[in-house]
Amino acid sequence: MSLPEGLEPDLEIEIVNPDDVTMSVDGVEIDLMPDAPDTSGETHESNLAEFLDDDTLNILGMYLLEDVDNDILSRSAWSKTYVEGLHTLGLNIEERSEPWAGACGLTHPMLLEAAVRFQSETIMETFPAGGPVGVKIIGKESVEKLAASKRVKEDMNYRLTEQMQEYRTEHEKMLFNLALAGAAFKKVYDDRTLGRPVSVFIPAEDLIMPYACSSVTQAYRKTHRMRKTCNEVKKLQIQGFYREVELPEPTIMTNEIEEAKADKEGVSITDDDRHTLYEIHCEMDLPGYEDEDGVKLPYVITVDASSGIVLSIYRNWLEDDILFLPRQHFTGYSYVTANGAYGFGLIHLVGALAKGATSILRQLIDAGTLSNLPGGFKTRGARIKGDDCPIMPGEFRDVDVSSGTLKDSIVPLPYKEPSQVLFALLNAVIDEGRRLAATADIKISDMSAEAPVGTTLALLERQLKVMGAVQARVHASMKEEFKLLKAVIRDNAPVAYEYEPDSGTPQAAQADYDMVDIIPVSDPNASTMTQRIAQLQAVIQMAQIAPTVYDQAELHRSAIELIGLPNAAKIVPLPTDKVRKPKDPVSENMAAMVGQPLKAFQYQDHKAHIAAHQAFLQDPGMQQILQGPTGQTIGPSIMAHIQEHMAFQYKQEIEALLGYQLPDDEEGMSEELEKQISAVMSQAGTALLQRNQQAAAQAQAQQAAQDPVIQAQQKELELKQLEMQRKGKNDQYDYDVALKRLELEEQRIQLEDQRIREKQRAQIIKDAAQLEIQSRTQP
Repeated sequence: MSLPEGLEPDLEIEIVNPDDVTMSVDGVEIDLMPDAPDTSGETHESNLAEFLDDDTLNILGMYLLEDVDNDILSRSAWSKTYVEGLHTLGLNIEERSEPWAGACGLTHPMLLEAAVRFQSETIMETFPAGGPVGVKIIGKESVEKLAASKRVKEDMNYRLTEQMQEYRTEHEKMLFNLALAGAAFKKVYDDRTLGRPVSVFIPAEDLIMPYACSSVTQAYRKTHRMRKTCNEVKKLQIQGFYREVELPEPTIMTNEIEEAKADKEGVSITDDDRHTLYEIHCEMDLPGYEDEDGVKLPYVITVDASSGIVLSIYRNWLEDDILFLPRQHFTGYSYVTANGAYGFGLIHLVGALAKGATSILRQLIDAGTLSNLPGGFKTRGARIKGDDCPIMPGEFRDVDVSSGTLKDSIVPLPYKEPSQVLFALLNAVIDEGRRLAATADIKISDMSAEAPVGTTLALLERQLKVMGAVQARVHASMKEEFKLLKAVIRDNAPVAYEYEPDSGTPQAAQADYDMVDIIPVSDPNASTMTQRIAQLQAVIQMAQIAPTVYDQAELHRSAIELIGLPNAAKIVPLPTDKVRKPKDPVSENMAAMVGQPLKAFQYQDHKAHIAAHQAFLQDPGMQQILQGPTGQTIGPSIMAHIQEHMAFQYKQEIEALLGYQLPDDEEGMSEELEKQISAVMSQAGTALLQRNQQAAAQAQAQQAAQDPVIQAQQKELELKQLEMQRKGKNDQYDYDVALKRLELEEQRIQLEDQRIREKQRAQIIKDAAQLEIQSRTQP
């Protein structure tokens, strides 16, 4: 930069010592090789501007302002298109004097309609009433992680909906500007003046980057143009964030985009008395803090735009980061991704069509005006009373005609009615613009009511594909924004829970944030409610075909949440809603009576639970209830619970035979371990089957021994033996004969008893085999 003629300073260069070079300009001495800065008391988070001399800071400030000016110049073509597009929004009423005073100044609202529609649809998708934040557990799910995810979700949504009350407004501003400009940005940081995290919207014109950069995260230099009042700057200086230096009086520094916005919104920017500051995120060799390998390090430097005074210099990498990776504070949103970091918006896509539609619309209205109120010529001598006022309906005025008839003295111009061809062309331009802006209405009348859900879903997806892609990009950017916000909140969260509330969950701690990822609640695969309902209907149809494959409770819960009905958790409770604790059998029976879900745990006494539940089902009073309408839900619930206990009992018996505990289902196992365990478990299963069969056979034998017929036969045998003993003394022969008969009778009874036992044993083995087959075939 050259100075005007006559203002060049007298420059004197004197090299006395090569190791100590100074330069004198107008009597001011500048040390070109200053000593290393005094870093006593400095930390990684210190403001390095406090440790550098004024000469170094002044040179640095001028150098950075020149870089910012070059970045602004590199995007001048984008800015020019944006400014021209702002004039086609029609936000103000244009009073035209060309081609005549009062000509039509109407602007077609094509751009404004598309921007408002995008803003309205996207804000409902990305910021529902319950909050915009969802959570995703990192790694394997557990009871601890589920509880932590609930705490983090409640904490984040509370902050964004209640504590950070400006967030929704900032988000809506961002969406409107995103649609028009094609790019918008969010800045996430811990605001010292508010004492809490904030996420503010930054218009595309206020985040200055080299236009060739691909994204805001990859930009090697990005400058946030900020405007702060004198009081705000003073607060930050008192807090030590900015160095205490006197700034010049604020000067108005505007750009063509701001001027165009102010003109269209009807506001004045000449009364803005705020300081314009440049917060520059760049990589550089800071004098006195150079890297030993010559690598430029990332810094955040704040400079006054009018004077070049450096207010702060902060390191922009983590203290323990050996790679010196720059910390990200900005999230970029793009409408249509293009080559540069700014993208394309509706102004770039349909701005020309909107301008053409405005021109045709004005021609049609002007043609109608001229046709309804035509002008023409009249002879100089003809005088019309009140000729400066239009003729009212039903009014006749006096006319003085010098000679001839009235029609010879007044000749109207031959104006035509508005052209039908021009009107058709206007509709074609509007349809093309709406199609390109993805704002065309879906023609429901063209869809058949008998069409399958899959066909309807395909038509909706084709119609909404463009807008779905845009909202998917918004979803991805919100995810990055929430990651930055999570990091700021996590660093300021308590290490441990400050207190345990009487009800509900405690405030999230740092460890809770480490267990989960923060994601938006919006669905990037379905951009509208219509599309999601069609998807749900398709799933319900498939669930009707194979009901056992789907979790019906989860499916109905999803439907209620999709509709937006409040208290979905109370209407359809799920096992994962809260951590259930083990209950005794009586409490489980009581829970089943009121329709609460039941859960068995591996360490319980399953035999006792099974016996208690079976006794409960066999109770006469319970039998009457099971035969009623509520029994259709109570009975199957208890039977399913009994089967769950039986499954755990079977596992315990296998573990007892093996001598070690089997891994849980959720833990999983390697292929080699699964093969080894399967081979051992097959043998254990066979041994358990034989043991259970023997136990069942013994139980039936004992039951058969208590049969009254067998007992009567044994008593009869005893009586006959006593009678023969009395008679034996008198007649040995008769005794021997009778004894022989008794022996034969005893053998016959033993054979009969053995035959009965063999028959019963065969029946027991047959019943056990059938039970084994049924247990294997049941799911």
